[in-house]
Amino acid sequence: MLAEGNYIAGENTFKKSEKLYSTRVGLVEYDERRVSVVALKAFYTPAVGDTVIGKVTDVTIGGWLLDIKSPYPALLRASDVIERSYRPQKNELSSIFDVGDLIIAKILSYDRTRDPRLTIREPDLGKITHGRIVKITPTNIPRMIGRKGSMITMIKQETNCQILLGQNGLALIKGKNIEDEQLAVMAIRKIESESHTSGLTNRVTEMLKKEKTKKSDT
Repeated sequence: MLAEGNYIAGENTFKKSEKLYSTRVGLVEYDERRVSVVALKAFYTPAVGDTVIGKVTDVTIGGWLLDIKSPYPALLRASDVIERSYRPQKNELSSIFDVGDLIIAKILSYDRTRDPRLTIREPDLGKITHGRIVKITPTNIPRMIGRKGSMITMIKQETNCQILLGQNGLALIKGKNIEDEQLAVMAIRKIESESHTSGLTNRVTEMLKKEKTKKSDT
């Protein structure tokens, strides 16, 4: 039970006999009279504008189907990739993206009546050619980012890595060497395991500095 009395049930909560309960294990948030819970473990629900990392599972006559770690398969249409007029008999789509390829995309449209549609027609989107993919619980993505981007900015600076966080719980890490990438992974794993605690940014910073000191000593 989270609250009792004149409260409004928000996400992952329900109300019964003036008592408000959580339906998931997670972090409770109070916004005036509205009470919500951010689930620590949950699948990804697509939202328009989200950046996601998906794996091509099928090549169709009109585009590609991608697994974006959601209950719903995502569609990337050929018309959202190929600039010229698309002709199925002349264009071999598997030569552009094939089954197993990883793609950075954005959710272009989605509602409960149709599966998510993707686009790559923005900077920094498209096929992933190198880097390390790390799985993250989707509900922990805001914790990874931190207030005004403080957490992810700190990790990038301390590890010298480029890090792209997909809202669907996949992160792409690109470092100058394996050691830097491993540091970034360590930071992400620590945030995952301690996402429910306070003072996390300072602890992650201290851990990274200590690890870098160890490596420089050896």
